[in-house]
Amino acid sequence: MIVLDTTVLVYAKGADHRFREPCRDLIAAVAADRIEATTTPEVIQEFVHIRARRRGRNDAATLGRSYAELLAPLLTVAGDHLERGLTMFETTPSVGAFDSVLAAVAKSAGAVLVSADGAFRDLPDITHVVPDTAGVASLLGDN
Repeated sequence: MIVLDTTVLVYAKGADHRFREPCRDLIAAVAADRIEATTTPEVIQEFVHIRARRRGRNDAATLGRSYAELLAPLLTVAGDHLERGLTMFETTPSVGAFDSVLAAVAKSAGAVLVSADGAFRDLPDITHVVPDTAGVASLLGDN
């Protein structure tokens, strides 16, 4: 199981970037049932917020719904995740509060966290994969 961060969703639908094609390949693999992935409602919400600034609300909401359906069932953030995330936030200055809570959710699920944000590697006991060509190939067993 993998948990996708907002960066994967943004790059998969975004402009030309070194992460775009690998992120698209990863999303396509999820759609083809080659790999199991999920995320949280908060990640979908953040994606919609970012997307709406450039492409409008209707486009953003439509894509948000599509991602929610593709990645269902979504992981729910509970109080214990929040507490563990806040502890990570306190002890790891390079990681923001949102990302710390997402990492706590991924850890609780025993999942690999996929994100273009390199700060996740600073969190102890979190398995983080960068969604570049090599990272996605390793997730898909294509290496």
